[in-house]
Amino acid sequence: MIEDIKKIVESKKGKKLKFKYNGARNQVEEFDGEIVDAYHFVFTIRTGEEIELIKSFTYSDILTETLEIFD
Repeated sequence: MIEDIKKIVESKKGKKLKFKYNGARNQVEEFDGEIVDAYHFVFTIRTGEEIELIKSFTYSDILTETLEIFD
């Protein structure tokens, strides 16, 4: 399953996407950004907000629905 998620993330690399992060204690963060790099265990997202940030996530974040990706 993780290998399938890696392929999906790699195919969306460089595209403008919407993300929803379901954090601890029911905190939900929605942001726009693009996947800039995909590594063996993690991938990084550059946010499209006023202050540019780089956030990193693991592929298991998608598997456990902690992070959701929308086109």
